[in-house]
Formats: sequence, C-alpha cells, structure tokens
Amino acid sequence: MMFSNTQYRDIIICNRFKLKYTFRHKNVKFESFWRSYRLLFCYNISRMSDIIEGRNTVVESLRAGRPINRVLLSRNIQRHSVIAEILRLSREQGIPVEYVDDKAIEKYSITSASQGVIALAAAMEYISLDDLLKLTRDKNEPALYCILDGIEDPQNLGAIIRTADAAGVHGIIVRTRRAAGLTAVVAKVSAGAIEYVPVARVSNIAQSLEILKIAGVWTIGVDMHGSQDYTKVDYKVPVALVIGGEGKGVSELVRKRCDILARIPMKGHLNSLNASVAAALVMYEAYRQRAAIK
Repeated sequence: MMFSNTQYRDIIICNRFKLKYTFRHKNVKFESFWRSYRLLFCYNISRMSDIIEGRNTVVESLRAGRPINRVLLSRNIQRHSVIAEILRLSREQGIPVEYVDDKAIEKYSITSASQGVIALAAAMEYISLDDLLKLTRDKNEPALYCILDGIEDPQNLGAIIRTADAAGVHGIIVRTRRAAGLTAVVAKVSAGAIEYVPVARVSNIAQSLEILKIAGVWTIGVDMHGSQDYTKVDYKVPVALVIGGEGKGVSELVRKRCDILARIPMKGHLNSLNASVAAALVMYEAYRQRAAIK
C-alpha cells in the first residue's frame, strides 16, 4: 500500500503522540486526530526545521558551520568516534553540550531515530562580541546595546529583539547557557526583526562587561534596587543596557560589574515588570534622548 506525503506525515505524528489513525484504502478516505488537533500540532511541525537528529547528521551540520543553539546527548550514550567529534566541534564553536535523560531526547525527536543525539539549530547565525563592536564603529554612532542576563523565555527574547530594532539598538548580547536561543519561536515573535538586529552570544556576561568598558561603553544595569531613576541616566554616550532574567533579575556578579544601576519606578503592588516590558521602557528612553540631539 502506498501512502501520500500528507498521509505518511499524519501516521508519523499520530504514532509520535500515540493517537488513533484509521485509513481506508479503497475509498481513499482516512481520518485522524491530526485534523481535529491541527492547532495543537502546528507548533510541533514548525519546530522540525530546528531539530537535527542522529550522530552523522549532527556532526555534518557542525562541520558545515550551521548555527546551533545547543547539542543534547543522552546520558546513556555509548562511546563512539562520531560522538567524540561532536564534542570537539561543539567545544571549538562555543556550542553548549548538555547530557539529558532519554525522555528529554524522545521529547525532541521527530523520527524516533535520534541515536541519543539532538542538535537544536538556530533560526539566525550568532556573531561574536568583537564583530558587534566593529559593526557599531562602522555606523559612526555612540554604541547602544542590550545585554540579556539569563532571559529564558523565547517570547520575551523575540519581543526584545523587535523593540530593539524599532529603538535603533545596535545589537543584543546573550549568554550561552541557561538562556533562550534564536529559535523559530523567537523569529516569529520578533516579527522579522531578527533579520536586522545582530545577536552576539558570549559564555560569560560579567567578562563581556569588562570588554565593553575597555571599548568605552558604559554599562547600565536595570535593577529594582538601582540608585537612579532610569529616566535620569545619560544614554547619549555609548551604553549597554543590562536586563536580568525572568524572576531572578540581574545576577549578583553582573550587578557588581555595572557602572550604573537604574530602577524603573513602580507605583502599584508589584515590584517588577515583565523583562521585555522593562527592556522596552529603557531602550525607548535611550532613543528619546538621542533623538532630541539630532
């Protein structure tokens, strides 16, 4: 019996989620829960292009230089020369490798033939911090960066990238581990801004602040305990705005490295804003000040 591409896809997905699938060949009529739950599966289908499965597929993607957010390896994976090569290439390219349970591998796997190896591809290529600094010098404008210290929600990252483009931010700086990467969800939420706002990925935010200071960039942490109102800070000079992660805020070490800690006044019962909203307020204050002198 031959199946069409659509039918074959339905069978795979129903098998993946253990759903009922019936097919009657003579009448060329079939029904599946895929149609009833199209919205539920839409997100999973859209993620397929982000997921690379299998030892050889992953190692070739790394060799080709495809942008990858992270590599997942099963904790029970056997020693193999290809695995050693994956680890070597990941280390050279600064891609984080995580050892996870088999259930986590199964969660991401679409083909059920991952061999314990999953790579999560990025929707856009990252650049280095040095390249970001060079891009700003080429613009002949005072630097304006947004540093995200542990933003884990892709919705927030996408929203921040979208606002950054609108406010004229030169680039976003994110950390490698325990942070959202440039996934398809981030690209969608950014409404295309991901194509215009460069994102630099660094292994250590605190060390990156020191590099920025050497380059003449003032670092401004947005923190509820800041000593200055965020509207009183001078953003006309080269600045990097540091936004903390959801729930945790700016980490202690990064907070100590900031030149200035600025707070957003709160009048209500809550003591903080959503990270993307806080970032938007400060980015647009920087835009307002800079636009006033043109």
